[in-house]
Amino acid sequence: MSSHREAPEISKDPVADSTDVYAFVSPDKPGSVTLIANYIPLQSPAGGPNFYEFGDDVLYEIHVDNNGDGRADITWQFRFTTTVADPGTFLYNTGPIESIGSPNWNRRQSYDVMVVSGFSRRTIGSGLACPPCNIGPLSTPNYATVAGQAVHSLGGGVTVFAGQRAEAFYVDLGAIFDLGDLRPFENLHAQYGLNVFSGPAPGVNATNHVNVHSIAIQVPISSVTRSGHPTIGVWTTASRQRVRLWDADNGENVDAGPFRQVSRLGNPLVNEVLIPLGRKDQWNSLPPADDKLFLQYVTQPGLAALLPALYPGVFPNLAALVKSGKPRADLEAILMTGIPAGIIPGFQNFTGTVVADMLRLNTSIAPTPAAKQSIFGLLGGDPGGFPNGRRVTDDVVAIELRAIAGVTFPLIDKTFTPDAAAGKLTDGLTPASVSAPPLGQFPYLGVPYSGFNNPS
Repeated sequence: MSSHREAPEISKDPVADSTDVYAFVSPDKPGSVTLIANYIPLQSPAGGPNFYEFGDDVLYEIHVDNNGDGRADITWQFRFTTTVADPGTFLYNTGPIESIGSPNWNRRQSYDVMVVSGFSRRTIGSGLACPPCNIGPLSTPNYATVAGQAVHSLGGGVTVFAGQRAEAFYVDLGAIFDLGDLRPFENLHAQYGLNVFSGPAPGVNATNHVNVHSIAIQVPISSVTRSGHPTIGVWTTASRQRVRLWDADNGENVDAGPFRQVSRLGNPLVNEVLIPLGRKDQWNSLPPADDKLFLQYVTQPGLAALLPALYPGVFPNLAALVKSGKPRADLEAILMTGIPAGIIPGFQNFTGTVVADMLRLNTSIAPTPAAKQSIFGLLGGDPGGFPNGRRVTDDVVAIELRAIAGVTFPLIDKTFTPDAAAGKLTDGLTPASVSAPPLGQFPYLGVPYSGFNNPS
């Protein structure tokens, strides 16, 4: 979670594994939108001597659909190149890295950015420097300053960054995948006949003190929206060439052929929790426009049937809803079409009737001031948060758990009353569970954890 190791095949290929997507109107730069795609999950900060990096052989892309057909109208492509200054040493750096151009930095990455729109393809940035990984106080003594030098302005209001960041997504992975044993509710869990816990207990953030690699781009809203249609759909993909051969003579892989998609992510937790095991790899290979093939798993989610079994007597109304067989049109709207006007007074992020998993952002809704934000987004009365795009601090785990448990079904069927526990579901975590706070400016994700100072 959000999309860490979410499918069998991509879990074997972390360098191409998309973990989270964020899309929000930039709070400190009016008139612009920020899109962030994270890759390479669960990085140990002390991962030397071969520290984490983007794949030179992977095509990374961030897509925007602005006409509601589930296909990209604008795509930014990122290709990376790794350079080794001295192949005769095992060291990542031979001294302190005190600037982005430091000669002490032995293995560095740069990247090119291309924007694709229709039949138009143009390069908007070449040879852009990534920052180093955060190694420790001797190797990267002024890390925040050096990383700031990797924020590149490309003109026309476009800013980009690609490099290591602190993981901002918070989730109790250990509890959730231990048969849905949410610690704040563990005293209510069936425990399969065992009265093991006295609970409730606080959550444990499994993604604290780990890093990711982020690709972030900030662009003018006018460049991604159509006149009179402020809502966009956002997702990210990673692709590899179709053929890979091992060149034993030179000790390297040789890639050839067209690129084929191996990873995809729009809304958090969709492939992770809703798509069944036997179809996860297929889902990762297809565009959002084909998501009608998977709609049944959204409108009849397995987790909705599982919750009453795991927590006997806690979700009787949800159990009745599941037994009725009524399709979950609320989840379809939230995740697959956007929420039409008239469902929630004063709010909509509807893109049309095409079923497609995209993170939908109504760019005409101004950012919520920090003091008034709710980590529960729209469920907390805050239209600036998920599922209207996704901010770095939004508690998407709690939001989606509550939605699946039936909190949002009255939007479709006013005769349904959610169970009392449904509106309180959580894994017990908040943004305070993240030790590296987000930044107040681009690229927003926090300074990555240092290998030397890593507590784990």
